[in-house]
Amino acid sequence: MTTTTPTARHAAAPTMNAPLRGRRSPLASVALHVTLIVASVVAVFPVLWVLLTSLKPAKYATTTDFFKETTFENYTNLLRDTPFLTWFGNSLLVAGLTTVVGVFISATTGYAVSRFRFPGKRGLMWTLLITQMFPVAVLIVPIYNIMASLGLLNQSAGLVITYLTIAVPFCAWMMKGFFDGIPREIDESGYVDGLTPFGTFWRLILPLAKPGIAVTAFYSFITAWGEVAYASAFMVGDENLTLAGGLQKFVNQYGAQWGPMTAASVLIAIPAALVFLFAQRHLVTGMSAGAVKG
Repeated sequence: MTTTTPTARHAAAPTMNAPLRGRRSPLASVALHVTLIVASVVAVFPVLWVLLTSLKPAKYATTTDFFKETTFENYTNLLRDTPFLTWFGNSLLVAGLTTVVGVFISATTGYAVSRFRFPGKRGLMWTLLITQMFPVAVLIVPIYNIMASLGLLNQSAGLVITYLTIAVPFCAWMMKGFFDGIPREIDESGYVDGLTPFGTFWRLILPLAKPGIAVTAFYSFITAWGEVAYASAFMVGDENLTLAGGLQKFVNQYGAQWGPMTAASVLIAIPAALVFLFAQRHLVTGMSAGAVKG
């Protein structure tokens, strides 16, 4: 005959009751699923509305007749009768350069601040932090004057430099936090093998920093791809406009051309979605690593 001591019974009680605590009542389960469905509909509805509106003739643009006379006319007119492809190319150039240069500057700055001691290090970190506190309304006039004095207004290079001032401070802080999580012993092993500091960074550290680089690239690309204020203020002329300035051509004081605008919105979203799909598996890891270190 087996006897169970009071101590054993008390120790076993939490184990037997544990599954009960994890169960959800039917009403709570229904409420949770309804909430998730509603949230999903709210998130998807605007995107779906824009997509369906882009497939409607102009006479039905402001109606709810989504599947009446479905047509691709808005897309063909957009590509054939407007400089959309020129605007698209300009935006792709600016966003691509911003991404490449932004990733390089942010990664090297973050690595230098994470690993080395040098005069002005604290001042540099404070500068990177403070520059993120100013809104566009405060910065747009001084940056405009600087670009005008340098002859970079209405130039893609001027927009790239402007977007780098937005993206690099945040990304450098994030990359510093990510590099702080990589053991310094890896750097020391590189020095033992005869690598220079840059060689160690390029060959050993950078391959381990792929999640952080993915987040930096995504943030830099989205910063340049979706920005409106600087692009509208700095660029004029159809041949120089980016998508942000070009879309404003479809809206005037007398109304809006909803067909071409929604078609352009759908096409504009494709590159951003592709960049997100490319970087998504690294986004959570990179953002969490960069957020908790430092």
